[in-house]
Amino acid sequence: MVDFPGTLDEAIAQAQTATQAALAAGYTRLQVEIAIPELKPMQPAHQYLPIFEPYGADLKVFFTDAGAAALARREWAGSNYNLQSIDIQGTRQTTSIDQLVSPEDQAFVFVAPSAVEVGVVEQIANAAGDRPVILFNPRMEDVSIVGIGFAGRKLRERFLNTIEPCYYLKPLEGVALLRAYPSQWQVWAETLEGYALIAEEAQKPTLERLDELFAQVMGVKQTPAQEMFAGLQRILRAIGR
Repeated sequence: MVDFPGTLDEAIAQAQTATQAALAAGYTRLQVEIAIPELKPMQPAHQYLPIFEPYGADLKVFFTDAGAAALARREWAGSNYNLQSIDIQGTRQTTSIDQLVSPEDQAFVFVAPSAVEVGVVEQIANAAGDRPVILFNPRMEDVSIVGIGFAGRKLRERFLNTIEPCYYLKPLEGVALLRAYPSQWQVWAETLEGYALIAEEAQKPTLERLDELFAQVMGVKQTPAQEMFAGLQRILRAIGR
């Protein structure tokens, strides 16, 4: 059983352990998501990356634009990682995937890629073959960009569903969702003493399932109208975060 992390440092340590376990089990496409509101990805990504230090410059770290890559080069002075940008405009016009993926590269980490970059991320992942590809705090399923129709469904079938969420932490109102490979998805309820484990699920629970579990723990029987309203509230909160 995985303990609920009390600090960001603990969450990052759990993410590192989960990543190593998933890689050892043969997974090569992984996702690490620490979905804490207002958390900027640069510093936690830097804390997470030392598990790949043996790769040195053969670890390629991609940022969404040249400005973020330049900031990382400045703030991460002393690290040997190969820091690059996947700026869409520049990639489409001047850079081929062959130039972004080299034979000597041993692993690839994408820092906070969004749905705008999904095409390039997918191409790089395909070119990587069986080399590790890690998405750190991605925003790949932005409904407003990817869409929820045919295009979004095909994207999930073709690419997003091939990624193993080896670590996931997201606090919601009154509950939190945690998954650290190889453990199941855990639902934690917020109490006066901290968080208490209330359920474990084999698959990632939906927002409706979270509402159902929370209501069971509270001993409250909701009417269909209340269930619908509670689910809508959680959807709006999740989108807002």
